[in-house]
Formats: sequence, C-alpha cells, structure tokens
Amino acid sequence: MPVIHFTKRDGSTHDVEVKSGTTLMEAGRDNNMGLEGTCGGSLSCATCHVIFSDDEFARVGTPSEDEMDMLDLAFGVTPTSRLGCQIAVTDALDGLHVTVPEE
Repeated sequence: MPVIHFTKRDGSTHDVEVKSGTTLMEAGRDNNMGLEGTCGGSLSCATCHVIFSDDEFARVGTPSEDEMDMLDLAFGVTPTSRLGCQIAVTDALDGLHVTVPEE
C-alpha cells in the first residue's frame, strides 16, 4: 500500500498507509490528520484543503475549475493548494508529502 506523509496543524508528521483508490480526504479524516471532509467528497466544501510543495504539487496535478471555485472558500490557500477529496491515492503517489493548513 502507498504511504502518505501527513504534516498536521501542530507540525507533527505521520506516515499513513493508504489503500489505492482512497482519496487524501478519506485517508486524512479516517486517520485523524485534521481533515473534516464535511461534504463527504462531493466537491461542495473546502474542509479537506491541503497544501503541497511545488514538487509534490506537480505529482498530484492542477485543480479543475470547480475545485478552484471551492478553494476560494478556504483559508490560507496557496498556489499549491488542492482539495484532498479530488486526489485519489495510487501507487504513483507513494511517499507523497501533504500539509494540513491552519484553519
């Protein structure tokens, strides 16, 4: 299983094994990483906002226009922000570093 490295709001880092096909939102929510996923992954909130380094952002790709619209509702958005519900974990994302931003 791919391992995703989450950095929580308190600065602690946690390695989480994630089943392929699971979204970053589900992985973060289910492992208490500080992601809510209030809308359940239907792209109608921004409670699964995550941030990547430039290199990691290139791995996950750019957001869709609909995702950009939802990111407008999030706090602390950066040029490398994404919504975790829109990123499905695959073997290609093994070792990905994800930062959960301040609320």
